[in-house]
Amino acid sequence: MGSAHFAAILLCVCIIAGGAIADSQNGTNGVSRPAEVRIGALFTFDSVIGRAAKPAIELAVADVNADPTVLPGTKLSLLMQDTNCSGFVGTIEALQLLAKDVIAVLGPQSSAIAHIISHAANKLQVPLISFAASDPTLSSLEYPYFVRATQSDYYQMSAVASIISQYQWREVIAIYVDDDYGRGGITALGDALAKKMSKIAYKAKLPPGAGRTAIQDMLMQVNEMESRVYVVHVNPDSGMTVFSAAKSLGMMSSGYVWIATDWLSAVIDSSGHVASDATENTQGVIMLHQHVADSGIQQSLLPKLNSLTRKGNRSSFSSYTAHAYDSVWLVAHAVEQFLSAGNAVSFSANQNLQAIKGSSLQLDSLRVLNNGDKLLEKVLQANFTGVSGQVQFTLDRNLIHPAYDILNIGGTGFRTIGYWSNFSGLSVAAPENLHSVPLNSTTNDIQLHSVIWPGQTAEKPRGWVFPYHGKLLRIGVPLRTSYNEFVMQDDGPDGVKGFSVDVFKSAISLLPYPVGCTFVLFGDGLKNPSYSDLVQKVSENYFDAAIGDISIVTNRTRLVDFTQPYTESGLIIVAPARETESNAWAFLKPFTFQMWCVLGLLFLFVGTVVWILEHRTNTEFRGTPRQQIMTVCWLVYVLHNISVFQSVQVFFVI
Repeated sequence: MGSAHFAAILLCVCIIAGGAIADSQNGTNGVSRPAEVRIGALFTFDSVIGRAAKPAIELAVADVNADPTVLPGTKLSLLMQDTNCSGFVGTIEALQLLAKDVIAVLGPQSSAIAHIISHAANKLQVPLISFAASDPTLSSLEYPYFVRATQSDYYQMSAVASIISQYQWREVIAIYVDDDYGRGGITALGDALAKKMSKIAYKAKLPPGAGRTAIQDMLMQVNEMESRVYVVHVNPDSGMTVFSAAKSLGMMSSGYVWIATDWLSAVIDSSGHVASDATENTQGVIMLHQHVADSGIQQSLLPKLNSLTRKGNRSSFSSYTAHAYDSVWLVAHAVEQFLSAGNAVSFSANQNLQAIKGSSLQLDSLRVLNNGDKLLEKVLQANFTGVSGQVQFTLDRNLIHPAYDILNIGGTGFRTIGYWSNFSGLSVAAPENLHSVPLNSTTNDIQLHSVIWPGQTAEKPRGWVFPYHGKLLRIGVPLRTSYNEFVMQDDGPDGVKGFSVDVFKSAISLLPYPVGCTFVLFGDGLKNPSYSDLVQKVSENYFDAAIGDISIVTNRTRLVDFTQPYTESGLIIVAPARETESNAWAFLKPFTFQMWCVLGLLFLFVGTVVWILEHRTNTEFRGTPRQQIMTVCWLVYVLHNISVFQSVQVFFVI
């Protein structure tokens, strides 16, 4: 009896304990939630992007831990490592961070480090959530655990190409930093320009961390080239030196075009206001800025960001601030769904590293995140509204709705002249307002507002000049021996003169830019040269053009293009004109004396024939010879008048 009561009590205790354990597991299919999960952050603290991202990441972690609906009962811990703008140091810091059993890494900031660390992330199955690495060659196929939480330079360069196409420039010079970030972006720019029937005329690369002397040497080199449209794609921390050096060389004046990618807007945003030195050196520059829809959330975060900023410096809200803040929430939502699906946060040894266990490198501390592929899947399935807008990924793992603000620096600030989005292209309407409007709407007719270009001019720059050391145009001139009023040899500076030469000089003088040319005689001077051979030389690029009295014929038009003719074709006879007095006998002048004699003989011949046929049967043709002659004359006259009258009648009847 006693043993039966004891067994019943023990069964109740087990049931109660089991229920308590089930409640403590919060419905996670038997897997308890960890008290803490670690995430890492890898970027350069003392950099333009780092100074914008660091307070945003710290604030986001605090907001996640303060939100009871996200990761309840689990603390999100942050471990940050400084890469010090070095690929070597950044790689070491990244490995040390991965050795601390982090479930995700925010970063890296550098595209170069991302290329290296992504290989380790693939093996350890730890997602890399980068808020700044924009190199489009960071492929999701090669690096499946790399997730770009910012816009790819593929879209940014498409926006730059659209701007260049809008102003009908055909060639540009690309100035870029020679690293993965710069090379990947400029390669994407070349592909985007090719679709717009434009091209990169020259790629001017700068070594990472280039000094002012190297930058000036590069600028002097490109300044001697034909193109005056420059696309600057460099790092934010050293990019302002390019514009400072360009201004000292006089390259920020009228006729130049400067387009900067979003690194320049990051520099301006990092100070919290438009710095005077930045605007002074970049007057007339067009720059891009990642579009962040104004939702009011940014303004509410600014006081919190300022409280986290050291040394009393005021913070600003840049696109990198928004993406860094949203990256933390992206990881938090993914981990929440990962745990809710019954997955445990655990690590195991990497089998590939077991072979080198005991090495002085101590690589055995790098462990694989179990079920890391499932966590990555939750990251890619994210769909929430963040500070930067809608956080959601496409099938190729890019953020949806890529868009950029197009800004024009002038005076003491900058103004928005338009937008670019992957959905609508260039537009003066905000991208979020166009998703519900047809593309052929009138809101998108004006693609960009007016621009104040370098030199404080509103007139669109031509975009090119004749290079300082470029070759002159070779103009072929026929050396004629006859009828040389059109072109002839001369002892003057040009070596030729004539009507055609004067017309050519007058035409090129109307152009808004200088055209250098040299006249080259064609022919031996002993006989007139063949104009068909001269046209053939133009088609073979031996001459750039030819001038002279060259006839436009069919076989020549198949080889070259002709201008509009400036003289009428044909043979004209010039004769002196004599003034004569009025004369009643002027009607006799159209015919000569011989012609009048012939007409008289014909008159008599017709009359004689009529008389022979009529005088035997018609009494009117009889009588004295005088009467018969008069009858014949009157008959011929009357017959002539009757024939003329009948012809007139027939004419009017018709």
